[in-house]
Amino acid sequence: MWRSASRTWLASSLAMLAVAIWFPCAARGQAHDHEKAATRPAMGEDDHMVGMADHAMTDMGHDSIMSLHMQMTPMRAATHDDSTRALAIVAELRQAIAKYKDVSVAEKDGYAMFAPNIKNQRVYHFTNYRNAFKAAFSFDPEQPTSLLYRRAADGQMVLVGAMYTMPKRADVEKLNERIPLSIAQWHKHTNWCIPKRGEESRWSERKDGRPLFGPESPVASQSACDAIGGNFLAQPFGWMVHAMVFEGENLGHIFADDHHQG
Repeated sequence: MWRSASRTWLASSLAMLAVAIWFPCAARGQAHDHEKAATRPAMGEDDHMVGMADHAMTDMGHDSIMSLHMQMTPMRAATHDDSTRALAIVAELRQAIAKYKDVSVAEKDGYAMFAPNIKNQRVYHFTNYRNAFKAAFSFDPEQPTSLLYRRAADGQMVLVGAMYTMPKRADVEKLNERIPLSIAQWHKHTNWCIPKRGEESRWSERKDGRPLFGPESPVASQSACDAIGGNFLAQPFGWMVHAMVFEGENLGHIFADDHHQG
């Protein structure tokens, strides 16, 4: 039951998530920290949601509508101590996951590809659900919720970093304790209207050239979602942050991910 709920989370993410780990109880549902929603999507819908979350992350900053579906932590003034702490986290993470450059080693250690049915993902999340659960209670820089890979031209998985997660109810001070908010902005997806169980065919519906459901839809409130017969998810996933430790040395780039670019 917990594993099933946590898959909805992941993130997604994503994680995708981030994706999202989702808790009907304290930590029960955390896994891409794409947290379990009050009404769990029907089988197969998780992948659809993760794919859209991934696309939304790519386009954030370009579209004011998608900004309705994303919450970022506020940036803080950078301090020397924050930079020192972030560099230490990067060093620990980089050393701890280097062995997972061989994706088969990651799989043997309990990491599994999230949403494997989605082909040609921008970033592939390999999630360890045990780590996701533990992340709700304590922080170990060496045990991220998800490993992040890109697919090379030759089809091989290339390790680029990892994702940390927190339950959606975590406050900003707790997030700052884990990754300094002056260095990285945590994010979570918000205000999604999705088709009701058994109505998955409605994912393809559009209005005025835009999707009617998901993170690219202008529908971003309970009342507007009710009006079109959808299921409103105020926070479909939990908090997440990417650390692209194998894509450079600059902290701004390592913790930037696509939400900061554009």
